[in-house]
Amino acid sequence: MRQLELLAPAKNLECGIAAIDHGADAVYIGAARFGARAAVGNSVDDIRTLCQYAHQYGARVYVTVNTIVYDDELADTRALLQQLAEARVDAILVQDMGVRQMAQELGLTVHASTQTDNRTAGKVSWLRSLGFARVVLARELSAQEIADIHRQEPDTELEVFVHGALCVSYSGLCYASQYCFGRSANRGACAQFCRMKFDLLDADGEVLDAQRYFLSLKDMNQSEHLGELIEAGAVSFKIEGRLKDVTYVKNVTAAYSQLLNAYIKQHPGQYERASKGSCTYTFRPDLRKTFNRGYTTYFLHGRQPDIASFDTPKAMGEFVGTVKELRGNSFNVAGVASFSNGDGLCFVNDRRELEGFRVNRVEGNRLFPLKMPANLRPGLRLYRNNDQEMERLLGKKSAERKMTVTMALRATADGFSLQMGDAVASIVAEHQEAQKDPRENIIRQLTKLGGTPFECSEVDIPADFNYFIPSSLLAELRRKTVEAALTLSVSPQPSHIIHQTSAFSPQTSYHLPYLYNASNALARAFYEQQGIQVADAFEVRQPAERLIMQCRHCLRFALGRCVKHGGRKPEWKEPLSLRLGDGRQFRLEFDCRHCQMNIYADE
Repeated sequence: MRQLELLAPAKNLECGIAAIDHGADAVYIGAARFGARAAVGNSVDDIRTLCQYAHQYGARVYVTVNTIVYDDELADTRALLQQLAEARVDAILVQDMGVRQMAQELGLTVHASTQTDNRTAGKVSWLRSLGFARVVLARELSAQEIADIHRQEPDTELEVFVHGALCVSYSGLCYASQYCFGRSANRGACAQFCRMKFDLLDADGEVLDAQRYFLSLKDMNQSEHLGELIEAGAVSFKIEGRLKDVTYVKNVTAAYSQLLNAYIKQHPGQYERASKGSCTYTFRPDLRKTFNRGYTTYFLHGRQPDIASFDTPKAMGEFVGTVKELRGNSFNVAGVASFSNGDGLCFVNDRRELEGFRVNRVEGNRLFPLKMPANLRPGLRLYRNNDQEMERLLGKKSAERKMTVTMALRATADGFSLQMGDAVASIVAEHQEAQKDPRENIIRQLTKLGGTPFECSEVDIPADFNYFIPSSLLAELRRKTVEAALTLSVSPQPSHIIHQTSAFSPQTSYHLPYLYNASNALARAFYEQQGIQVADAFEVRQPAERLIMQCRHCLRFALGRCVKHGGRKPEWKEPLSLRLGDGRQFRLEFDCRHCQMNIYADE
């Protein structure tokens, strides 16, 4: 059967454990340095603890070492990789080819991060030839494109994003933050250029539209399309969110875990989860109640309208009704949602700005804000971006994960043995004949598995078994068997695939040499062996031609002016530009041949 993996984010150890408890088959977490979220780092000790916890369930831990590194950081990177290998992490996510080389020399399994810009079968084939066991595909790919890659590369594990925030640029090829603010996205310090306001200008400098969030995308949500991604050949389904808190991880992980289980149940004998155990929850997962900027399936079915949120880059949350009537310091809501004191609500005002407020008191569908919003009026759509009842439920223990086992107790020549799954343990003990039926006490003692990942569904005791075993010895036998079972359940590291390195193909090469992101001697030497003369990474030496973003998101299409996709012929004079509030302008190039929008920083 084909294994399916739900991969959840972990900002820290608490989030990692919560992800496992709520149904993740694997988690990805950043180490203290060299991860693509520099603000989120964890000690190797915490990562080791997470590995020990996850491996009880056969779940895996992947560590993001997916930034580019500089020459003076190579020694520290190697030392970190060595520590991670000793901590028994299951794989490393890598962008930098120098880091890949060091990780493989240390025997670590490597996954190609989405930062390596993985959007073609040729690129996936080349990465596999370098020994990458898995490739994380670009978020922009459609289900058909994923299926095409899988058909051409059936032996390569494909990981796809299914939920969370979207970068507007192809990952690894965004230099806007570095150019504008000296903060490199490839170094884990993105300043979120794409979440800023811009004016849209024509070639003559005339303002076509002012102060909009033209590059701010909605959040991805593929919850209704997991089956398509599975059938396309993906094996790992990744939730974005290493900056998100534990309540986000709990809710989203639980929601997708239940959806995966439902799909597997509908296709018996074809699929299974990549880890063990089943979860019970104290809440009903609901993706509407988790941080989101509005949801989109992005390019899953090809180019779609409304993938961006031009009015706000902030979380809007779930739609809860429309404002019906204002009265003094309160108003009522037309809708079926129920509210709680402390809920956070928001709306888009007449100036197309998101405005938020907190509910102080609730009387049915009449709400009393802490302060009445000045721009609230009847007819406005109301959203809840902070659900107090959901936060209350998720703020405490909200799930339990258990592996169901059966036990078999047997008498041995010098005592007793207990088998639990594939694990067997024994004790030396006298065979004392019982004065009354011992079964009830034996079963009660052996099934006291609280505090362990196991629950027992049945204890097999032979019909002629009539021995008295003290409760203390039964407890010892149970403890030894549990320890043996936990040792067996530790997930082995998957063997990394090493093939003969193949040369770059046109599908994997870039026309601008800095796009290879070669920032250290090891990476430059690697590309030279490939026959590629690379330039220094953008972060090392700024190039003369400054292509700072490559986007599948296209403003010409979004504004209904893409003739190729049925829009009207643009009436404006191109090239268009985006202008920041500080006056800096960025030229837009519509590359219709590749159905792509490029953004340039021109002096």
